[in-house]
Amino acid sequence: MVIMDVAVVGSGPNGLAAAVICARAGLDVQVFEAADTPGGGCRTAETTLPGFRHDECAGAHPMAVASPFFRAFDLPAQGVELLTPEISYAHPLDGGAAGLAWRDLDRTVAGLGRDGAAWRRLFGPLVRNWRELVDLAMSDTRHPPLDVFAGVRFGRRLLEQSSPLWNLRFREDAAAALFTGVSAHAIVPPRAFSAAGVGLLLGTLAHVDGWAIPRGGSSAIIEALVRALEAAGGRITTGRRVDSLDELRGARTVLLDTAPAELLRLGGDRLPARYAAQLSRVRYGGAACKVDFALSGPVPWRTRDCALAGTLHLVGTRAEALAVERDVAAGRHADKPYVLAIQPGVVDNSRAPQGKHTLYTYAHVPNGSTRDVSAEVIAQVERFAPGFRDLILDRHVRTAAQMPAYNANYIGGDISAGAMTLRQTLLRPTPRWNPYSTPLPGVYLCSASTPPGPGVHGMSGLHAASHALRTRFDIHTNPLTLAAGTPAIRS
Repeated sequence: MVIMDVAVVGSGPNGLAAAVICARAGLDVQVFEAADTPGGGCRTAETTLPGFRHDECAGAHPMAVASPFFRAFDLPAQGVELLTPEISYAHPLDGGAAGLAWRDLDRTVAGLGRDGAAWRRLFGPLVRNWRELVDLAMSDTRHPPLDVFAGVRFGRRLLEQSSPLWNLRFREDAAAALFTGVSAHAIVPPRAFSAAGVGLLLGTLAHVDGWAIPRGGSSAIIEALVRALEAAGGRITTGRRVDSLDELRGARTVLLDTAPAELLRLGGDRLPARYAAQLSRVRYGGAACKVDFALSGPVPWRTRDCALAGTLHLVGTRAEALAVERDVAAGRHADKPYVLAIQPGVVDNSRAPQGKHTLYTYAHVPNGSTRDVSAEVIAQVERFAPGFRDLILDRHVRTAAQMPAYNANYIGGDISAGAMTLRQTLLRPTPRWNPYSTPLPGVYLCSASTPPGPGVHGMSGLHAASHALRTRFDIHTNPLTLAAGTPAIRS
């Protein structure tokens, strides 16, 4: 039996964040990863043709700049070059119009015509106080920061955009669609509580430091975390699938960067029946069918400025987006699905051979879908970029049903690791005061299935590691100082 202080199962951003914090606290840390490469939902690979590097899940990273963990960890100081497009995200409409979320809030406002002032009223106060907003959104939801004004600013807008009042602010299609498109990242109907929260947070960050794209691919973030882990004495073993917690009996503490379904599999009969029943009731939501394209040139967007956007939301008007997401929630495929597209070549010329480009896309589909929707994706891109299909050199498709083979946390293709319902946002993953602890002594969840939820932010790992350090090792150092590399303090 191998004896260690901390075993981490899963090497996504949360698992590695927890591992780095524990290793920098002076503990003996071992990470186990079933895949041949670390990264979870943050890997990069040549999935189409040689020389074309595609992000396999996460592609644009507003939280890798803004989250408290990554602000402390300091990715640029760790060798990661974060490139920021002039336009964080765009939402083209039929006929050549588009909503454009420039990094510059004033420029965004100017481009939204009659709705510009309304956009400023919605986002201006959040942009000015973005750190307080991020700290609130990235909390463990049980101990939010005591900033009353931040809560009121966010809460008022959240209630508006998740209620029948959501259409009162905007008078034209572009601004309404622009907000709806970013809200749909939650893969729930855009007027849902969680969708409105996602839209407000990501929309705010679009006007702060933008939606960064790492040079060379999202795996650059993982490589930096692995280097930090190894520099602190930690180890990572890839190609090693853990099938039972019994295999980790030599660890004083186990941190699981896994979905609740994986905890059920790993825990087996060791889990109390009531807790196992709670885990089995966790709902998994709308899913993604991922389609990567190798292109002979840049996407020929009808709206010229869309060529400056790192990310685009392709679905049409607010009404169309709402109808599409309601179809997905009801288990139906939409004829014209919501397509999220990322064109890293806007800022990163290392992703494809000279003159060529990659295009990252995924479409929202029902959970467990086996359908290859690449034809529908091509049609949606072609709708706003006539001539796109003529540029396709190759494509790679991963259906929702195939997602768990890539990442076991993506149950049925749910890349959020649990449906973003109101209940599962506030009480994620089960109704426990400490969402990271389990009834098994020394076993913690640290995945996106715990607060603050999905995204490349490392905060689920930070919160879980903080609990483990205090309760298992009597280490009370602020985990953010550990993320920054400051030595631990033991009581």
